[in-house]
Amino acid sequence: MPDHRTTIETLFSRLNGGDVGVLDDVFHDDAVIDWPQFGERIRGAENRRSIYANMPRLPAITTRRIFGEGDLWIAEATLDYGDGGTFEAIFVFELRGDRIARETAYWALPSPPAEWRASWVEPVE
Repeated sequence: MPDHRTTIETLFSRLNGGDVGVLDDVFHDDAVIDWPQFGERIRGAENRRSIYANMPRLPAITTRRIFGEGDLWIAEATLDYGDGGTFEAIFVFELRGDRIARETAYWALPSPPAEWRASWVEPVE
């Protein structure tokens, strides 16, 4: 059985090293990447390569946790684009065999906690 956690860890590790060639190693050629907040879908290897080749800057990816079962895996991470901001992100990966068939990614800007709930929560660092 494929080791899906390793596939995802490899993706993030090599992207952190600036190696966009990892996309061809871990995604199927017909893979789909959905970015719902932008209403965009990247279909296929050629479009994926073009997006990443023209990206102004790859983020530094700090993984909080990766978990899943079977062919469905989730990664929580912080993406630091330097001057472009820091985002909290959730990646939903659907795998087929030993490669990613679909990725759905969500990004959120960090925001300060609401004062009204301060007595019921604890800060997370």
